[in-house]
Amino acid sequence: MMGLSLAHYGYSVSFTVVVVLLLLPRFCSADDDERLMVPMTLVRDADDVGAVCLDGSLPAYHLHRGSGAGATNWLLQFEGGGWCNDVDSCLIRAGTRRGSTTLMNKQEVFSGILSNNVSLNPDFYNWNRVKLRYCDGASFTGDSQFRNESSVIYFRGQRIWDAIITDLLPKGLADASKALLSGCSAGGLSVFHHCDDFSRKLPNATVKCLSDAGFFLDAKDISSNYTMRTFYEDLVTLHGSEKNLNEDCKASLANPKLCFFPQYALRYITAPFFLLNSAYDVYQINHILVPPSADVQGLWNNCKTQLSECNTAQINLLQGFRREMLRATLFVYRGSSRDGMFINSCFSHCQSELQPTWLTLDSPTIHNKTIAEAVGDWYFGMNVTKLIDCPYPCDRHCHNLIPQTVQNDDL
Repeated sequence: MMGLSLAHYGYSVSFTVVVVLLLLPRFCSADDDERLMVPMTLVRDADDVGAVCLDGSLPAYHLHRGSGAGATNWLLQFEGGGWCNDVDSCLIRAGTRRGSTTLMNKQEVFSGILSNNVSLNPDFYNWNRVKLRYCDGASFTGDSQFRNESSVIYFRGQRIWDAIITDLLPKGLADASKALLSGCSAGGLSVFHHCDDFSRKLPNATVKCLSDAGFFLDAKDISSNYTMRTFYEDLVTLHGSEKNLNEDCKASLANPKLCFFPQYALRYITAPFFLLNSAYDVYQINHILVPPSADVQGLWNNCKTQLSECNTAQINLLQGFRREMLRATLFVYRGSSRDGMFINSCFSHCQSELQPTWLTLDSPTIHNKTIAEAVGDWYFGMNVTKLIDCPYPCDRHCHNLIPQTVQNDDL
């Protein structure tokens, strides 16, 4: 890898939940005036093809140009931000930054995998780096709309994706030699649904894909209900997403809507793919394994915010969830020579855009390898990295980023 080679320093981090911002070594921290702030670019012609946000506003992205050896390489990062699966929640979302670019910050901080600092992002710092703003509520898959006497909501995620790519192609993307499509959370899910399309749009480039915290499981909750499955089925129906899901996946399942789940879509992706995920993903614990509907008495409240409060039965359920995730990933990845993975045991959600988890002296590691090193080795073919952490509590090198509450809008 280019830049600094960061060895594992043997830091020991307790598993008491950290709710405040992590303190970094001074050389890795950034004052406000040192942060890379990248302005928003609106896709001006998008409304001509109906590619608009939930509220009808123009889609947008943030582009920081590459330089030197990275001038012809491109990294696109889908923004995360949850989903909406019914008219009421989408109407509410349309009036927030998650459904309207008019309400978004007009500048975004680029850090982690988007950083332009060679010491903090040695493999991608000088690439053209783009953050795609998320305003459709269905991981860039929808193509429909809702209208009544008083309201209209546009479900145009697929068109937004196409419009942004169309806007970027003449800006240099068409001449890319290397490209990486990535995303976090709901943006990580977007990667599953657009990876091969991205590869087809760049036939002359080496295209690979990275999903961070996007491997949402089709799993039963603690009440033996498929809460997330019902949520996604409603979402796919409302947004008209089914026609944009993988055709081979849909043909293989009795219920084609399930192809919205990564574990069913992944096996049909042909481009090289890297899975970055926690085996104890905070969002999934709160919304798939223990959704509010399955814990009306709040018996899991303390456990979900402080692991020392989990009883033996709860820990056993968490370990079972980890095993289920590993079974789903290894079903596809076992024997693959082109795909990579980094599945750690940190109680976190999204690790590629955060500098403390992407690359610092005390970043999470598996076998002395940081996330940034693992992704770089995989992308550049130095090593087919497939790293799976031991189960909690053996890993003492995690940044535990469990917030007091995990809301859909925060992801």
